[in-house]
Amino acid sequence: MSYDYLFKYIIIGDTGVGKSCLPLQFTDKRFQPIHDVTIGVEFGARMVTIDGRLIKLHIWDTAGQETFRSITRSYYRGAAGALLVYDITRRETFNHLASWLEDARQHANANMTIMLVGNKSDLADHRRAVSKEEGEQFAKENGLLFLEASAKTAQNVEEAFIRTASKVLQKIQEGVFDVSNEVSSCFY
Repeated sequence: MSYDYLFKYIIIGDTGVGKSCLPLQFTDKRFQPIHDVTIGVEFGARMVTIDGRLIKLHIWDTAGQETFRSITRSYYRGAAGALLVYDITRRETFNHLASWLEDARQHANANMTIMLVGNKSDLADHRRAVSKEEGEQFAKENGLLFLEASAKTAQNVEEAFIRTASKVLQKIQEGVFDVSNEVSSCFY
């Protein structure tokens, strides 16, 4: 099937924040409560339509452990979008966002679109450790898109991927992001 654009996404953040569950929910419409720790990277893909354009998303789910950081850094190359994920029930995963963001800005295209995702919003009532306002503030201060999501209930999962793709498409149309330079490096 042909498509208008191919966008490479990377999913980054600490281990255990639900990075692997987000693309699984987005591509397969399912939740896997017990998931093995990602070793290196995992891959998924899905076609979406935005503003009448058919866009293929290549989604690279990266390992969150420090020992794999050097491996996952190579996957930043060519990425049009990133989901930077933290767990709203674990403050330390939020505290590590600056480090992940620094990595992304150092190793990726400067115009890559980054969506900050506060995952596990289904646990907000009784286990929340990071307020929505804190997430919004971090995103605002760093020029990121933001939303809270739940890979378990699928709340905002679709929106996280689609809003990111919409912003990438907008940057292409405005001439801010040159996808032709990125597409050739999308295939590993």
